[in-house]
Amino acid sequence: MKKDLLSEYDLERSDYEAVFERSHYLKRLLREGKEHTPLKGKTLGMIFDKSSTRTRISFEVGMYQLGGVALFLSSRDTQIDRGEIIADTARIMSRYLNGIMIRTFSQASVEEFAHYATIPVINGLTDLLHPCQLLSDLFTIIEKRGGYEGLKVAYVGDGNNMANSWINAAAKLPFRLDLACPAGYDPDAAILKRGMAEAPAGVILHRDPAEALRDADVVYTDVWVSMGQESERETRLQRFKGYQVNQALIDLARKDVLVMHCLPAHRGEEITAEVIDGPRSVIIDEAENRLHVQKAVMEILMQ
Repeated sequence: MKKDLLSEYDLERSDYEAVFERSHYLKRLLREGKEHTPLKGKTLGMIFDKSSTRTRISFEVGMYQLGGVALFLSSRDTQIDRGEIIADTARIMSRYLNGIMIRTFSQASVEEFAHYATIPVINGLTDLLHPCQLLSDLFTIIEKRGGYEGLKVAYVGDGNNMANSWINAAAKLPFRLDLACPAGYDPDAAILKRGMAEAPAGVILHRDPAEALRDADVVYTDVWVSMGQESERETRLQRFKGYQVNQALIDLARKDVLVMHCLPAHRGEEITAEVIDGPRSVIIDEAENRLHVQKAVMEILMQ
């Protein structure tokens, strides 16, 4: 793996496999109650421009379990919010810290931060990508199915950062990705074009969710109204009618289909309570795996 984790597209298949192998090992150690502190004496700075539940808790707890310390820094806690340029902040933080995790709006800001930082930078989420979540999703699929090769993943809903991340992964790994998004809400055009050209098993964009769901091994969805889009809520709820992951759609998939959601979920909107709380749902395992996968990423990058 390179110095930073900024995008899934930067990873080779060997990088994915190294993260998954280490995640499995770290998860087993934790379940067995064995201490493992390779990052003892090291500090992770966590910059949050967006609120968070799973990202903050999993990174803080993960750093603690690896023997290090995590510092929570909201935009109000730094001089960035008062106009200090990213280059200065990155250089100075590199003198204090051993790694940085950033959860923010702009992918360009994270990449600029990494350009000037001399320590590892981890993308905790941007409006464009969510690599930590994507790695956790794939790790969960491996746990439940033994691997991802040859599987069909159906993504239904908004062509947001999660859709982009799935496309980036499909460009590098041998699983098929079928997306269903309403017109006007497609994934990033450049990422989609590249994914369709490079994906070994194929990336297909549908308008009809039923086409995406048919014989799917994994069904994935995300909220229709993300942070910062609240003013679009009513329009989005109208445009996404027909894209709800409900039992009728699930019945089109394989009988052993895995139902996934990156959370938080709006039951009754993008997914029904019946499905997300049903026997095919693996959302709790998926959320837990953020901890183990991010520990693996931090250990690989910061040790």
